[in-house]
Amino acid sequence: MKVLVIGSGAREHALCRSLSLDPAVTALHCAPGNAGIADVAELHPVDALDGAAVAGLATKLGAALVIVGPEAPLVAGVADAVREAGIPCFGPSKEAAQLEGSKAFAKDVMAGAGVPTARSYVCTTPEEVDAALDAFGAPYVVKDDGLAAGKGVVVTDDIAQAREHALACGRVVIEEFLDGPEVSLFAVTDGETVVPLRPAQDFKRALDGDEGPNTGGMGAYSPLPWADPKLVDEVQETVLQPTVDELRRRGTPFSGLLYAGLAITSRGVRVIEFNARFGDPETQVVLARLKTPLAGLLLAAANGTLADLPPLRWSDDAAVTVVIASHNYPGTPRTGDPIEGLADVADQDAPDAYVLHAGTRRDGDAVVSAGGRVLSVTATGADIAQARERAYAAVGRVRLDGSQHRTDIAEQAARGGAA
Repeated sequence: MKVLVIGSGAREHALCRSLSLDPAVTALHCAPGNAGIADVAELHPVDALDGAAVAGLATKLGAALVIVGPEAPLVAGVADAVREAGIPCFGPSKEAAQLEGSKAFAKDVMAGAGVPTARSYVCTTPEEVDAALDAFGAPYVVKDDGLAAGKGVVVTDDIAQAREHALACGRVVIEEFLDGPEVSLFAVTDGETVVPLRPAQDFKRALDGDEGPNTGGMGAYSPLPWADPKLVDEVQETVLQPTVDELRRRGTPFSGLLYAGLAITSRGVRVIEFNARFGDPETQVVLARLKTPLAGLLLAAANGTLADLPPLRWSDDAAVTVVIASHNYPGTPRTGDPIEGLADVADQDAPDAYVLHAGTRRDGDAVVSAGGRVLSVTATGADIAQARERAYAAVGRVRLDGSQHRTDIAEQAARGGAA
């Protein structure tokens, strides 16, 4: 099977790494990719938002499956263009991807499906913003209605900051604050059958102790030793399947990766948000534990044959990933700095650690930073504590001037608690 992956981040590197280990994959391509993905896939220049260009590349390569990684191409309709070219594609249609592209659309779907979520208001005027903030009180939760690369949400006790963010976004969703730990749960679906993966927890804030601004994610771990063993079954029954059924009922079937961001509140599980693709950095740890070959799973979703697959197989090992970010991230990051020590990561002291590239590029013989989140250093181990120890040992071998990373990823989980 020839497979083409669209995207250039650590999520796509994680996908490509898993696909490269799949014996069913005879040729692996990625567009546009990055310096690390080049080690496992052939790279091709393409505008990931140009559906015709992506479909043309897939046709030229003779791809049997196209996997669209990032959310922006999905919302732009790239998956539709690939399917119109007669090629199976893993990723929802433009209409169905509005589940991530519009917070207001997602809230409407959840209302129709009876999915538990936070009470909310959609606001477009300063008067509506003020009324919503007053109705809920602090902590204030303000979400940009559109795509914001994981940085469109402000949670604050400062009403001035909340109002400023709301007015800067234009159309926003303001909702009640949900207490309790957060969980990311992915599910592969063909529009009818829903196959949940294993849950993970990520860390959005830039600094230790969940301080600092929101980011696209600074690390993650799986499994969740503190979570109820029945959590996945409960979310399957109350969130995932009802959402997929509701979208199909509306005539916008969702085929691809349904990502439920959850809060385990004092009143039960609540959906914080939906995404329409694999999450980053959770993908790095979830795929590190998946033993079922990835290509066949994603192709079955694209072809509508998920119900025919046997149950997924998982490793009992734990996985932890730590993001190394550029100087000044999540502001305007500094780029072009050389990255050293990559070859030192996979040595005898850390046999189960590896580096997944995000914002990197080749500059002659050197690998240099090319974005905010530069690398995801990932490790597995018998438990969270061992995986965490290996991940941070590997982080210590990487050298990037001015870089930053959190030092507390999975720290509480290693002791059995939730972040």
